[in-house]
Amino acid sequence: MLERDAKGPWMNPLRFQELTREESLRRLGSVRVGRIVFTHQALPTIRPVNHVVDGGAVILRTHPGAALLSAVDTVVAYEADAVSDGERIGWSVIVTGVARRLRGQADIERYGDLLRPWAPEELDYVLRIHPELVTGFTLIEQNGVLPHGAPS
Repeated sequence: MLERDAKGPWMNPLRFQELTREESLRRLGSVRVGRIVFTHQALPTIRPVNHVVDGGAVILRTHPGAALLSAVDTVVAYEADAVSDGERIGWSVIVTGVARRLRGQADIERYGDLLRPWAPEELDYVLRIHPELVTGFTLIEQNGVLPHGAPS
């Protein structure tokens, strides 16, 4: 919401606040859906996927033949957020790192139990993104208090 102060200019009582790496990863782990950005056939591509955060890494599952497999052993970005359209408040986290395929049977079974994707296909491929860069921010009131109903 914009408000006018006594002098006349419009003022916005909300401001962005940067999140720490730890808080960013905590918030990322609090939601289950995000978007992975990668290169496919020499073009930037974005796919919505579900994830878990485990030991500070972002874990995804996919299936044979998926375009997402072109991200293996390349630098990717992963973004998730929680936004309230009505109040225009919320947070966003972006991690950047190399996507690696986990091949161990123990990893495949473990993440098969922890991460239940929506897709009905067999998702035998497990990808881990170890975040090299983590950027997070939240929109808060100028006095540092989250607006009513803001995701924490």
